[in-house]
Amino acid sequence: MKSNAYLLAWRYAPKVPEPVLRGIANLAADIVWLKQGKGIKRLESNYARVRPELSSREIRKLSRQGMRSYLRYFREAFTLSAVSSAQLAARVRVIGIENIFASLENYGSPVLALGHVGNWDTAGAWVAEHLVPVLTVAEQLKPAEVYQAFVDFRQSLGIEVLGLGAAGVFGSLVAAAKGGEKVIPLLADRDLTHRGIEVDLLGHQARVAVGPATVSLAAGVPLLLTTIHYERLRGTRRKAAGTPWGIVVEFSQPIVRPAGDQAASWSRAGSEVAKSREVEQLTQAWVDKFGEFIKEHTEDWHMLQAVFVADLDADRYAQTLRSAAENEA
Repeated sequence: MKSNAYLLAWRYAPKVPEPVLRGIANLAADIVWLKQGKGIKRLESNYARVRPELSSREIRKLSRQGMRSYLRYFREAFTLSAVSSAQLAARVRVIGIENIFASLENYGSPVLALGHVGNWDTAGAWVAEHLVPVLTVAEQLKPAEVYQAFVDFRQSLGIEVLGLGAAGVFGSLVAAAKGGEKVIPLLADRDLTHRGIEVDLLGHQARVAVGPATVSLAAGVPLLLTTIHYERLRGTRRKAAGTPWGIVVEFSQPIVRPAGDQAASWSRAGSEVAKSREVEQLTQAWVDKFGEFIKEHTEDWHMLQAVFVADLDADRYAQTLRSAAENEA
């Protein structure tokens, strides 16, 4: 049923007037929020961990904003194929684009550490149209037709997608990074492969992916944190965008490890596999900056799953750690 809804939305949503679709998305978000299902409870638990100064009532209010932001993402994704170049340009405001250019000119394709924030598909479409092609990795969703629909959709935007866990993905990412003709955003604020590591996220242990740091170090290219949040549009920009909401995409300066010579690691040949300690340091460094972002734009962090170690099933997590230790042995 859910898979059919996705496919129908991609087919018919672009034909619905934007104000009507916006109202439907907000209504759907509010209904889901009112039901207080498992996903909403997890969203509120995650928000409470990163915003401990808020009362339970304030967290509840924030989670409603979070669900509206999340459904806004889907609404925009389902209609992005019908958005004109002029509308796309009006919807996106970019900060730190010089950091992308510096990497492309001096090192190679930058690796972008990305969280489940804002609208990453709109950001990817803007980068593919105005800068360079985009190469990323996506979870292989089930059923297969839904995954293929997401792949086809992103490829239509200029975003090349590799399936998470498929053979040769890491090598393809490293080769592309060295090639210097793409950007490589990798969603990493949730560990989907069970090969991630524990980090400190705003005072709590969390499990995140090591892909961004590993590819960056192996290829010898900079790692940039990329954050995305929504902003209200007004006046001529709102009219040009055809919607009251736009996004702000910010590319950070290159992430520097707490210790070691970062410039030296970028300029080396990159043929040796990065040591695990370097990966841990670089991962913690981008997570520190990501934590600052989600404290400021919590409602745009669409995390309805468990990421904090304290929220994971203890027995399953112990098995994950044992499996990881066996693979390293």
